[in-house]
Amino acid sequence: MSRTSLARRYAAPLLVLAVGLVALGTASYLTLAPATQGGSSVSIGGPFRLVGPDGKVVTERDYLGAPHLVFFGFTRCPDVCPTTLFEISEVFRAMGDKGRGVKALFITVDPERDTPDSMKQYVSSFDDRIVGLTGDRPEIDAAIKSYRAYAKKVPLKDGDYTMEHTALVYLMDKNDRFVGSFNLDRPPADAAADLLKRL
Repeated sequence: MSRTSLARRYAAPLLVLAVGLVALGTASYLTLAPATQGGSSVSIGGPFRLVGPDGKVVTERDYLGAPHLVFFGFTRCPDVCPTTLFEISEVFRAMGDKGRGVKALFITVDPERDTPDSMKQYVSSFDDRIVGLTGDRPEIDAAIKSYRAYAKKVPLKDGDYTMEHTALVYLMDKNDRFVGSFNLDRPPADAAADLLKRL
């Protein structure tokens, strides 16, 4: 195979990868960069109305009283979501019983396919303090917007689709105020200590 043929063969996948990385970088910047609106800071997080694993409606008020993590993803995510949820599970395991009140909210960006039952089954592979939340499209879009997150449907060649989405883990305090992006790139014990001191 000539060099020209090889270049053509790999050009499209590399372009798609580059576009995806730019999109995720932009989303991260938009999420964490300071923003103002009418002279005041725009908050991250806020009221939501979603559906929990038992089919009952939950709101942000159900998670007041302890710090909690928020992560957007979907059950058909090939790598980022399961890896992140595993890392959160390791942090929770390192916290032990002292951190039983701390939750991680896994909010789907693909409610058309992620039902309460499928979310429940998916998160059952991880720590039981991880709660899968879904809802109808307007409710999910409202949650995505309130967290200044990013999600986009990406068509695949076979007629199916995947989702691009913000890969940040949001740390919210016990009053549901945004603290910052939670760092999972450290030993689980260090991340656990960070959460425990916020109880």
